[in-house]
Amino acid sequence: MTPSEDRKIREKFKQKTWNEIKTNDSWAIFKIMAEFVDGFERLGKIGPCVSIFGSARTKPDHDSYKLAENIAFELTQNGYGIVTGGGPGIMEAGNKGAHRGNGTSVGLNIELPFEQHDNPYIDSDKSLDFDYFFVRKVMFIKYSQGFVVMPGGFGTLDELFEAITLIQTKKIGKFPIVLVGRKYWAGLFEWIKNTLVEEGNISPKDLDLISLVDTEKEVLEVIDTFYKKYSLSPNF
Repeated sequence: MTPSEDRKIREKFKQKTWNEIKTNDSWAIFKIMAEFVDGFERLGKIGPCVSIFGSARTKPDHDSYKLAENIAFELTQNGYGIVTGGGPGIMEAGNKGAHRGNGTSVGLNIELPFEQHDNPYIDSDKSLDFDYFFVRKVMFIKYSQGFVVMPGGFGTLDELFEAITLIQTKKIGKFPIVLVGRKYWAGLFEWIKNTLVEEGNISPKDLDLISLVDTEKEVLEVIDTFYKKYSLSPNF
């Protein structure tokens, strides 16, 4: 992080008086409402889509970037559009694959002090900008028929566990969650199985909410099998 970026962050989070906090919170309601309304109106028209998550730091020459692009391409050939966070790295790869496949390519951008910027493969009428992470998360959940989770960091884990929690607690309907890269995710999955399950903090059946795969073919098999099981299709 450059000194300029560090200064901007410190200025953004400088201490405020209680009155300033209350006033800002009140006015923020209107901004939050505007983001929800814009998101609902624009995303309600995109059709069936799969969200692809992963690190913004992944370079175009990385195997994960190429795999994410191919997964997105194959999904578009099977009736799905692609939704990403709209930025670089894996997000760019997902949008690039959708663009290559002439499919729907959606980008849900978030304003951040570093890393995030729009990628050039998002459909011009399907690029949305958000200030609030929680509004953006609602859009991912509400308008996706499945989650494909590529290797990533804290943001990727946040999105993954948000989706699992909402399904586990039946706040939303079940949909497929696919972790791509068995080697990358194996340690986390084993910890969940050997610690969370063993301690009784989740049920063994909760592990069924997650699929671990390595290839684009396996991703398609998981998603297609799920919707055939429930007699659904991408165009339900």
